[in-house]
Amino acid sequence: MTTIKKADRLIPCSLAALAGAGLTLSYAPFSHWYLTPLLLAALFWLLEQKGRAFPARLGFCFGLGWFGAGISWVHVSIADFGGLPLAGSIGLMLLLCAYLALYPALACWILVKAFQQKYWPLAIPFIWLLTEWLRSWVLTGFPWLSIGYSQIDSPLAGWMPVIGETGVSLLLVMFACALAWLIPRKNWLIAALLLITLYGGGYLTGQYQWTTPKNKQVDVVMVQGNIKQELRWVPEQDIPTMNKYRQMTEPHLDADLIIWPEAAVPKLEPMALNYLAELDQQLASQGSGLITGVVNYNFESGNAYNQLVGLGSQNGEKQGHYAYPHANRYAKHHLLPIGEFIPMEDWLRGLAPIFDLPMSSFSRGDYQQTNLTANGYRLAPAICFEIAFPRQVSANLHPYTDFILTVSNDAWFGRSHGPHQHMEIARVRAREFGLPVLRATNNGITGVIDADGRIMDQLPQFEADVLRTQVPLYKGTTPYARFGELWTIILSLLAAVLALWLPRSARFLS
Repeated sequence: MTTIKKADRLIPCSLAALAGAGLTLSYAPFSHWYLTPLLLAALFWLLEQKGRAFPARLGFCFGLGWFGAGISWVHVSIADFGGLPLAGSIGLMLLLCAYLALYPALACWILVKAFQQKYWPLAIPFIWLLTEWLRSWVLTGFPWLSIGYSQIDSPLAGWMPVIGETGVSLLLVMFACALAWLIPRKNWLIAALLLITLYGGGYLTGQYQWTTPKNKQVDVVMVQGNIKQELRWVPEQDIPTMNKYRQMTEPHLDADLIIWPEAAVPKLEPMALNYLAELDQQLASQGSGLITGVVNYNFESGNAYNQLVGLGSQNGEKQGHYAYPHANRYAKHHLLPIGEFIPMEDWLRGLAPIFDLPMSSFSRGDYQQTNLTANGYRLAPAICFEIAFPRQVSANLHPYTDFILTVSNDAWFGRSHGPHQHMEIARVRAREFGLPVLRATNNGITGVIDADGRIMDQLPQFEADVLRTQVPLYKGTTPYARFGELWTIILSLLAAVLALWLPRSARFLS
């Protein structure tokens, strides 16, 4: 009897883990977006048929597969740069995935314990919203692989300017939960109507141009230095790296706007003042503006900031404006755990090399900061994985913002699918806000994304190269830029309340 009970749990949990792992194929670089609703439907079917006695365990196994396969690229940075033995790096990776799997486990537990089965499609959007919000907030948040990102190339992408990636995620779980209920009962007509409504509606909505190009294009240059990660913070490599970026840029000083990636200037800013001042004057004399990543260290306070600074012409004038510490700068707010700050630092620092990486003691910038200005253009910045936080990006957008700028150094993740997922997230931000996204990286993927989330141009990975392209300016705004998640929250909450009220009203009427 015990063996049967174990099998009754083992098989559904194994299938849930496989379904979760399969979600990886729906994200970049694979982009089989149609798998997402099917695999989610498999989760809810397993929950309904086999897992009502152990919903949290089933959801946890789904999450282990989802994140274990989906963010397996994290293992590259731990193994190659963390200084841990293989067993330690695998163990740390499993710990991270187990933590992230707690959130779908919580969603499944609430769904089963609080709601009647036939009302699950009404209840799941708000539950998913709640647990995904927690995942984006607890311990500074890690909202990577939110399921809506998988739909940037599907008809559902048409909903993104209206309800954002968050809203698309809720449509997906609602539709998948409905499929899990309808198909076993052979309610094919209702399932087909739902499919047509969601995907057809998304396609039609996507035909509307919420923002439109102005009659002006900006000559943009992005420089990809392709500096090896193991050389990034070697002091002897500071000057060669800085000279390389400058030499690659000099043939393009006639461009309107030049972008260097995260920490392209590896020397601490107070120690690179002469270099930055000379570059500032050189750019301004040519009527060009540049934004570059640099680490700012305040020797008096001991605070370090991962920053972007503007150099060269600020508003079209041919005179430099750089003077440390001028206001035309942005300090990263969402710091990467382990890589940029150490949780419980007094305990973990020195425990293993991965907890003592170079530049792992940054201070946090403000949540809302002014746009960077370069040659008269205004850019809303996001450094590295900050682009995965739509509410922060939204908080830094203004009616005068011309571009969303995201810079990164994905050399940590080698030839994994992590950089492709990163680019996919940037594409979704462009679609949500109806603005071009400029993405400059150290070794790829560097590219320009138009206001519809399409890649206009990009550089190959792992090559030192320069991307120069014409990027149109846009006017207008999207409903999502104006209202954010407001309507998504209201409608999903009302649906959850309805799911609680309907069975009680039925008992009352009977």
